[in-house]
Amino acid sequence: MTYKEPYIIAEIGCNHKGDIKIAKELIYMAKIFGNANAVKFQKRNNPELLTTEQYNAPHPNPANSYGNTYGAHREFLEFDLDQHRALKAYCEEVGITYATSVWETTSAKEIASINPEFIKIPSACNNHFEMLGWLCDHYQGELHISTGMTTKAEIGGIIDFFVKKGRNKDLVLYNCTSGYPVAFKDICLLDILKLKEQYEHLVKHIGFSGHHLGIAVDVAAYTLGAHIIERHYTLDRTWKGTDHAASLEPMGLRKLCRDLRATHKALTYKQQDILAVEQVQRDKLKYQK
Repeated sequence: MTYKEPYIIAEIGCNHKGDIKIAKELIYMAKIFGNANAVKFQKRNNPELLTTEQYNAPHPNPANSYGNTYGAHREFLEFDLDQHRALKAYCEEVGITYATSVWETTSAKEIASINPEFIKIPSACNNHFEMLGWLCDHYQGELHISTGMTTKAEIGGIIDFFVKKGRNKDLVLYNCTSGYPVAFKDICLLDILKLKEQYEHLVKHIGFSGHHLGIAVDVAAYTLGAHIIERHYTLDRTWKGTDHAASLEPMGLRKLCRDLRATHKALTYKQQDILAVEQVQRDKLKYQK
C-alpha cells in the first residue's frame, strides 16, 4: 500500500466569533505556526436554512449564544460574500488554501462564485440534492462530503447521485461521527475501511473529519487510509460557542500536522535487509559466533 501525503484542514467554522480580525489571525496561525494545508469556514443563508420557528426560537444553550434568538445568534456569526472574498485573498497572501462549508443552495452559489479549490458539504446537508445538483452542474472544483448522521444506504445514494452526474471523481468522502465532542468509542474508525472497500475506486479521496479530543486518533485514521484529515480549530478552547471545546488550539494543530507527516515518512517497507543506519550498530553490537 502506498500512502499519500497527509492533507490537513483546520476547520475554523464559526470559531472566529463573528470578528474578521480573529478570522485572519486564525488563518495566519494555521499557516505560520500550525503548518496546515487549508482552512475552512462556513456559509449559511439563515432565513433559507431555518424555519421561522427555528429562527425566532431561543438558542438551546443560552450561555453559547451571540443573540437573543437562534437566528440572531447565527446572523452574528455570519460573514457576507465580500468578507469571504477578503478571507480567500488573505489565505492566498499567506499561502494556505481557503475553503468553506455551504449549508444551502444560496450559499453554495455565492461561494462557488469566488471559485475556491474545494467546497465542503457538512453531514447535516449531504441529502440536500437540490444544492448538490447545482454544485455538480456549475462548480468545477472538488466537492467534499461528510457522512456523519447518515445511514449506509444514504451514503450509497449520495455516491449514485454523483456517478449519474459524472462528478464522482471530484468527490472526497469523509468518515465522520457528528457530536461535539465525540467519545472515542463512537468514532468508529474502522468504517474508513468500509468506505475504502466500497467507494475508493469511485471517488477521488477518502477523508476523516474528527470531533474528538486529542490527536492520536487522527494518526490512526491516516494509517487506515484517510489521508485528508479535518479538525476543528480555535485560538482558545474556553471561548463562548458550541465548537470550541471540541477544537484544537494552535499548539494542538501544530502537533497534529507534525505527527501526521512523521507517520507518512515512517509508513514504508525496508528497501534492504540491513539499512545503512543499522549497519553501524550491527558491526558494533551484533553477536559474532
